[in-house]
Amino acid sequence: MTISHNSPPSATDLQTLDDKLSKRFIALDPDGYFLIYLDTEQGLICAKHFTNVINDKGLACDPDTGKPLIAKKNNQPRQETHIYQGRTAKELCIKIFEDKDNPCPISYLDHAAYLGREFVRAELALINGEPYVQD
Repeated sequence: MTISHNSPPSATDLQTLDDKLSKRFIALDPDGYFLIYLDTEQGLICAKHFTNVINDKGLACDPDTGKPLIAKKNNQPRQETHIYQGRTAKELCIKIFEDKDNPCPISYLDHAAYLGREFVRAELALINGEPYVQD
């Protein structure tokens, strides 16, 4: 894909670029992960935080069992450490990153940037009445 500087890229060009970037290797954050969802009845963006440990193979593992975390629909649900909620992406980010009483559960900047992007996507879905699926 070549992006011309003379005219703006098309939505297709940008989606192709985004899809390509999504396939890059990303080291997992040892401070945990988030599951993001919408509470449309309350008009909220929600983010459940879960702890994990990263094993020597780079896999996220349950800190209690040491077993790799596997995403399956019939998997036994894990208990989140905290549920964050906000009406906007900005409000949610402030609660996660700026709350002096609750230390930020994120240690990698790329994880923080990813969450910011996802919270904006979730906010747009909430505003537009569309479903949101976390990337």
